[in-house]
Amino acid sequence: MNKIALVTGVAGGIGYETAKKLLDEGFSVVGMDIAPEVSKPLDGDFTYFKGNLASAEDRQSYVKLAIEKYGRIDVLVNVAGVAPKVRADILEMTEESYDFVMDINTKGTLFLSQLVANEMIKNADGFKAIVNISSMSAYTSSTSRGEYCISKAGVSMITALFADRLAEYGITVNEIRPGIIATGMTATVKAKYDALIDGGLLPIKRWGQPKDIADAVFALANGSMPYVTGQSIDVDGGFHIRRL
Repeated sequence: MNKIALVTGVAGGIGYETAKKLLDEGFSVVGMDIAPEVSKPLDGDFTYFKGNLASAEDRQSYVKLAIEKYGRIDVLVNVAGVAPKVRADILEMTEESYDFVMDINTKGTLFLSQLVANEMIKNADGFKAIVNISSMSAYTSSTSRGEYCISKAGVSMITALFADRLAEYGITVNEIRPGIIATGMTATVKAKYDALIDGGLLPIKRWGQPKDIADAVFALANGSMPYVTGQSIDVDGGFHIRRL
């Protein structure tokens, strides 16, 4: 029997590669994004839902679609996230920018996880997992995009809270903290990160790729690590290592 996975932010980047990996491994995937369609076709049992993660109505409709089609949800991968529309010093950050980022990255992730967790509890047969895509920004200061850092630190606590609450049901909840990944979000600062990587910022001296994150998601979603929960896994080329 196929495992049923929900993947947000599925139209491109990490979300797309995650959906592709799960489909290649025999999962059925229901993807959600605000874009009209995915960037490239996906092979396998894939269903697309166009919606805004910040909308309670869209979150409910998304989960309802999956339940009506498959009767259960086995895996939720919270990928969807946004950066500030304009990078601004934290001394000049606006409430509008803060609300925009937090509503999607943190509030949307929290309440989608709540909806899905309750569905998983109703049908607890088999391995169930929630995987949150956080960021190295959860613990790394970027004063020109403070709202993003705060939002991802919130995702880390969402991971811990749900891991604690859902353990009694055998539902694992973990997070992946990507480092510098080649996506649309980082395209505007490519030259900056090229120089930092060339200068030795990362022990593994290359950009991360969305596939690197997708492979880590699969490791947490396939049931091979049922005794791991509440864990943050750094997929960052070694950025997190403190070095002299």
